[in-house]
Amino acid sequence: MLPLLQFGSLGSPPSLLVGLVLVALVLLVGRFVMKVAWKLVVLAIIAVTVLWVIGILGF
Repeated sequence: MLPLLQFGSLGSPPSLLVGLVLVALVLLVGRFVMKVAWKLVVLAIIAVTVLWVIGILGF
């Protein structure tokens, strides 16, 4: 009963640690994915702009 009163509804320290490590991993992977996605968006903007200019010039 004492550990339940001590941590309330948060759970045990090992489960909190595992949860925080999982959140850190998700953030790390998300950061990498966003870095790649940002480069793809910039490349897509450049490609669409080039195709639009080529279309205007009639090539």
